[in-house]
Amino acid sequence: MKIIVAIKQVPERDAQVRINAAGKWIEEVDLQYALNESDAYALEEALQLKEKHGGEVTVVSAGPERVGQTIREALAKGADRAIYVASNDLGSRDALGVARLLAAAIQPENPDLILTGLQSEDLGLGQTGVILAEVLGLPHASLILHVEKTETGLTVKRELEEGWFQTIELPTPAVLTIQSGGNKLRYATLMGIKRAKIKEVRQVTASDLGVDVPPVVLMEGVTMPHKQKSTQMLGGSPKEAAAALVEKLKFEVRVL
Repeated sequence: MKIIVAIKQVPERDAQVRINAAGKWIEEVDLQYALNESDAYALEEALQLKEKHGGEVTVVSAGPERVGQTIREALAKGADRAIYVASNDLGSRDALGVARLLAAAIQPENPDLILTGLQSEDLGLGQTGVILAEVLGLPHASLILHVEKTETGLTVKRELEEGWFQTIELPTPAVLTIQSGGNKLRYATLMGIKRAKIKEVRQVTASDLGVDVPPVVLMEGVTMPHKQKSTQMLGGSPKEAAAALVEKLKFEVRVL
């Protein structure tokens, strides 16, 4: 199987973020970055499919020069080669713009399967993977926990709501967005880290790919969450107060 995995570099979860001077994104100076979690699970799914059925795993990622660190991490874990789309203006592209950029880089590869994470940890839109499928004109499925290759295509396990799952079949080539938690993630070995240094990383730019379209969604601004406290006194008998508390926990706080 020829598999391509789209990966994204995001700020580390524990990073202390600040809003930048323009008020439209976070201040990126001195931030530590890591591989997006659900993309890591997409990579693991691809590597397991390769181990079972043979083939090749290629990672593709777009962004500034620092993205190279995340690409090398993916190569150290077992990806065979990489496509790096050099772009210093990725933050100005919406999900459609990013999907078109990735599609232009992926299309010449003619893969059997394209995997992406379900959503990114920084923006959390959950749109790029499914838009990528639409741009490429390929069948897709989301919320995937497990993938099996069959004689006619793929069988995938999807996570639904309230503990329900769905198993569906679809042909290849296809695009799947992978949910976190489906597999146990592997660590890069010392040998893998050494091999990553000599693996192919093909670099292209948006100009090379001929993709330069204005965004249809603009980021007007970002703000830090507002912290607030409130107290409500529940009257009535203990039974009535308990019933009112359960009602609020269910429909206002949504923890039950």
